Amino acid sequence: MLARTPLSAALKSAARFAVSRPGQARRMTTQAAESTAKPSWTNTMLTAGGMATVGTALGMYYLESHTAHANMADEGLHPPAYPWAHRGLFDSFDHASVRRGYQVYKEVCSSCHSMDRIAFRNLVNVTHTLDEAKALAEEYEFKDGPDEHGEMFMRPGKLSDYLPGPYPNEEAARAANAGAYPPDLSLMGKARHGGADYIYALLTGYHDPPAGVEIRDGLNYNPYFPGGAIAMARVLFDDLVEYEDGTPATTSQMAKDVTNFLAWTAEPELDERKRTGAKALILFGTLFALSLYLKRLKFASLKTRKIVYRPPPKSH
Repeated sequence: MLARTPLSAALKSAARFAVSRPGQARRMTTQAAESTAKPSWTNTMLTAGGMATVGTALGMYYLESHTAHANMADEGLHPPAYPWAHRGLFDSFDHASVRRGYQVYKEVCSSCHSMDRIAFRNLVNVTHTLDEAKALAEEYEFKDGPDEHGEMFMRPGKLSDYLPGPYPNEEAARAANAGAYPPDLSLMGKARHGGADYIYALLTGYHDPPAGVEIRDGLNYNPYFPGGAIAMARVLFDDLVEYEDGTPATTSQMAKDVTNFLAWTAEPELDERKRTGAKALILFGTLFALSLYLKRLKFASLKTRKIVYRPPPKSH
């Protein structure tokens, strides 16, 4: 006897149909076998299509990341890939380098470039302690007000203030730089193709133009800049700054540090995002393994169950 009455009734009905119409029953059995074989073929095709899609996507990513422009003079020389500390999936910023990079920005870059989207509070527990960030903010004065008399006044900086820019407006910046406008550096780590690689290559790529290349007055030759002619002159030279931790201030070291700083300003939440992603991978990986175990536990008895139909004995 079968434990479930509906299934038992269905099997009995099928048996009676097979006895009454054996030819049609065989055809139905063949069709059922073919329909059972189709899903495996479909799964194979879906698997092959998925693998082909993934392979195509990986190939396109490789070609995109190793692209060489056909016209280097117009597009700029493609920068090489450098092994940045924050590039790995589970790697974080080199915070000592980011701190030195802020010093390079403050003493060198801030004379021309602004950092409008970074406040002093963003430096806390990243490059500086709370007291150090407060001291940095208090070095500047900001216009505030109005006071009780309706007048504006100057006050020392606070953690909520943003890093001050060198010029009051764009016109003043162009007037001080022969018509060229120094861009804001807050998002420069993401605003240029190549990101940190481009910034480092640009800062260290100044040299004399090759034979046959003419650079007009007021511009400087840099093969990594589109067109090869850039208004910004070389600004990094050996021993230009004196690092607090005693690191030798070579040109390449300063370029690396300020590049790390600009990469952090473009993505200040990168470390936290990676930390959250690692936690999510651990959590969902554990839940996935648990779901597999529960699935096998619950369905093991069902998938290994054998249903046998024993027709009633024929009466003579």
